[in-house]
Amino acid sequence: MQAVVMAGGVGSRLRPLTIGRPKPLVPLINKPVIGHIRDLLLLHGITDIVATVQYLADAIEDYLGDGEDAGCRMRYAVEDTPLGTAGSVRNAAEHLEDTFVVISGDALTNFDLRAALDFHRDRKALVTLVLYRVPNPLEYGVVITGADGRVQAFQEKPSWGEVISDTVNTGIYIVAPEVLEDIPAGRPYDFSKHLFPRLLERGAPLYGVALEGYWTDIGDLREYRRACADILRGEARLPHPIGTRIGPNIFTGGEVSVDDDAQLYGPLYLGEGAKVRGGVVIHGPTAIGDYSNVDVRAHIDRSILWRNVYIGEGAEVRGAVVQRGVSVKRRAVLFEGVVLGDDSLVGDGAVLHPDVHVWPNKEVEAGATVRRSIIWGSQGRSTLFGRFGVTGLVNVDLTPEFAARIGTAFASALPPGSRVVINRDPHRSPRMLKRAIISGLPAAGVNAWDTQSVPIPVARYYTRVTDAAGGLHVRLSPFDRRVVDIRFFGADGTNLSKAHERKIEQSFFREDFRRVYLEDIGTITYAPNVVERYAEDFLAALDLEAVRGRAFRVVVDYANAPTSLVMPSLLGRLGCNVIALNANVDESRMSLSRAELEEELGRLCDIARAVNADLGVRLDVGGEKLWCIDNLGRLVAHDRLAGALAELAWRQRPDGIVAVPVNAPGLFEAIAGRHAGTIERTRVDLEHLMRAGARSGVMLAADTAGNVVFATLQPAVDGMFAFARLLESLAQADTRLAEVLDGLPAWHTATRTVSCPWESKGLVMRRLNEQYRSAAGPHIDGVRVTVGEDWVLVLPDPDQPVFHVYGDSATREHADTLAERYARIVETLQS
Repeated sequence: MQAVVMAGGVGSRLRPLTIGRPKPLVPLINKPVIGHIRDLLLLHGITDIVATVQYLADAIEDYLGDGEDAGCRMRYAVEDTPLGTAGSVRNAAEHLEDTFVVISGDALTNFDLRAALDFHRDRKALVTLVLYRVPNPLEYGVVITGADGRVQAFQEKPSWGEVISDTVNTGIYIVAPEVLEDIPAGRPYDFSKHLFPRLLERGAPLYGVALEGYWTDIGDLREYRRACADILRGEARLPHPIGTRIGPNIFTGGEVSVDDDAQLYGPLYLGEGAKVRGGVVIHGPTAIGDYSNVDVRAHIDRSILWRNVYIGEGAEVRGAVVQRGVSVKRRAVLFEGVVLGDDSLVGDGAVLHPDVHVWPNKEVEAGATVRRSIIWGSQGRSTLFGRFGVTGLVNVDLTPEFAARIGTAFASALPPGSRVVINRDPHRSPRMLKRAIISGLPAAGVNAWDTQSVPIPVARYYTRVTDAAGGLHVRLSPFDRRVVDIRFFGADGTNLSKAHERKIEQSFFREDFRRVYLEDIGTITYAPNVVERYAEDFLAALDLEAVRGRAFRVVVDYANAPTSLVMPSLLGRLGCNVIALNANVDESRMSLSRAELEEELGRLCDIARAVNADLGVRLDVGGEKLWCIDNLGRLVAHDRLAGALAELAWRQRPDGIVAVPVNAPGLFEAIAGRHAGTIERTRVDLEHLMRAGARSGVMLAADTAGNVVFATLQPAVDGMFAFARLLESLAQADTRLAEVLDGLPAWHTATRTVSCPWESKGLVMRRLNEQYRSAAGPHIDGVRVTVGEDWVLVLPDPDQPVFHVYGDSATREHADTLAERYARIVETLQS
């Protein structure tokens, strides 16, 4: 007798177990499901086996091979597209010559197949269905037979009111080869939906035999856990033992290492090379896969661990499934129903609540509390906010569901009845997420004021000068078009404080959302006079006569962004002669690669030089950052532009204050020394730069990335207003940008990036502070070390496991030497 093993299933209900592997290769204790099926066939003397394969077919063929090692003959029928149960068997017709058994490659059973074959032959049946009696037949196909076993009717997943039998179809059939003629070739066709009703209708000898024994369809995660537990308890009564007994109901698959003070309570299975350390407590039914390591004082209860798993010190795993290559760090807790996908990582002290499923290759940050599944690239995290707001891959980390929740969390941190300004980039990804965020605001009693798609400074300004309690902007990342940033700001239009961010995070992670009653639900309206309000105050903050008197010729690259809808009229009222580039809004140009940006800037230089422009400017998509071309057609580095702005500001007000971040070059102190000016150093983030820009006496705040704050309009980064203020300053000083730049002192900053594991960052910072305490400057951000007249800054990255090292000197060679030397020091301090 031959057998056909149907092994083409995707197993979508078993995800994440079946991501990266076909359903028949999901392991059941000591071998994959299909391995147990092959054992059953061989026990009954069936050695000619055909596997029908489709999804990840190569993986199944690699596992089963040609069958020689197992003492059988394995052949394969590959489907290019799914053909259904009967269609897949018909696809294997060339290999079938005699009566054959059809059996699923993703079910577990110990049925006596010889008894089914004897029944089939006694009845001279065309097809015999193997049946099984179950207490709850609602999820199965019910089969009604007569006293002689002849099939009379089928019921597909009946309701309780329809149930007339507890005998269900197991998907195991004994089939005469002539049945293949009734199955159309090359198209989807199903046994239970198509073939059997057709045979029943024409009166063919279709029989069913109910067998005793064990059977379960491993269709979902609940049944998978049950099947594993049944094997460990011995209830599945498999044809071969799962391993060597080493204790009361404790089995191993080979050499294992168990410390003397570990406490093991069966039923348990320990795979080859498994290690159980001191103080560990394991309660069965539990399986520990090959080469897995359970560290000291960990506690495991009723769980399934696949191979190469690490469970850290003091971790608790209760009723979970942990797939291959997973690391669960110390003191982490996995509750009932948790599933961790292949090669995922759970950080120290993280807590995963019941039924959380983590897809493969994900990281749950240390200390995170995860209440929802982490799928398709999303990441569990203990914090929401990074340097660019809430950031993630669109439709992966940032889904509409996530966005709605973050909207409600933001609203819950504001008083009921507040208004929130909400804005976006003109791209479909921010549009989708913005609408989802808007849907979350009214539920917490907050009104959404939709500014549609205006430059970020306009949305910030509108938030500041109206009664809005806060605002947010959804933008496509300028660095990666797959990524979206959700940027939040407070009532003054500047970035939220860390305390406010933590308040939103607490609401989000605790799901402590305010839900208001019907009449208190917020409204969604379009904000009135947004651009008009900004434009009026923009012009009022400038010396219009001075700018108009110069009649500047400027080349402006609008980056295909909404700045092209705001700036042209403003520049016209400033009396500028404008040559506009990329002035139409185009969502396909919202995010450029570095090479594409350099190409655009090179083109801007060429055009500015060709038309003898006084100035060339490119504004970023959000309208916050600017790149400048001087009157000689040279691209101006961001730090040199900030230096020029500082020089011009001090010419107007020699005793004024300029704020720059701690990683800005010593160029600024050198410029301040020419005047009576003061430099104020800030932390390296936009929130602190904006807060510094708003302080009394501060004329200008700028960083080395093209962000500039002139608080005379608003204490927020605004590339459009910075451009206008540059024109104003050049006009008032009656000079040209190239002259200002060429008069600045020479200065150089070299940078290096050093990788460092998260867990070592604190160690490095402590050692740096101890080692360089005497040479360290004021502690603002990172560790700054004075080296003669020069300095070095070692700055930990807030979002990545790296340090940034800055060497600052009046000479390029010394700056490079400093950065390289301290980068090596950071490397040595990690161990």
